[in-house]
Amino acid sequence: MTACPKCHATTAADARFCAACGANLAEPRAHDPHRVQHAISSIFAHIPHPHIRRRKEIAPQPLKTGTPGPIARFNTFLGLKITEGVGTMWCAYAFAALALVSLPEAIHGGTATLIQWIAQTFIQLVLLSIIMVGQKIAGEATDKRAIDTYNDAEAVLHEALQIQAHLAAQDAFLQRLVNELCERNAAAAAAKTPPGTSGMHPA
Repeated sequence: MTACPKCHATTAADARFCAACGANLAEPRAHDPHRVQHAISSIFAHIPHPHIRRRKEIAPQPLKTGTPGPIARFNTFLGLKITEGVGTMWCAYAFAALALVSLPEAIHGGTATLIQWIAQTFIQLVLLSIIMVGQKIAGEATDKRAIDTYNDAEAVLHEALQIQAHLAAQDAFLQRLVNELCERNAAAAAAKTPPGTSGMHPA
């Protein structure tokens, strides 16, 4: 035994029409809007990235830095200025000129003294600044790549949001069409005359 979806009257399981109201029992459940909605939503289930869930649960923590005293602030300022000054090619030129002052004495001192001058004086003074300049250039290139990567990720996220909004609009439109189709089918099924009643006239 089943129940008529229109009047909820009890009918036989193999009945095609309701004996109480005459509704068509062959197709009503296939066009149930709730069932259609479930079928549409079961086509694709959105699975968010785990990082999004973690980001919602754990907010980004600000960098905790203690308030330095005046001596710490001065040391930081001085160290930064010295690093910026040493890491320039002009400082490398100055170190090279300073090292060349002692080159004649290193040549007169023999091979061992010359090698010691190259290793300990020239290389340490001149190459130190050159290496720092190279590191600064490499760091700037790394920062630029990081900014470009961030901009690329932001652009991809924007496009993904646009696609998601477009698909949501399509889903709403298709759902509206499905609902209208279900209503038309239900109206057509209700308008049909049960078999056996056509051609019968009241006595």
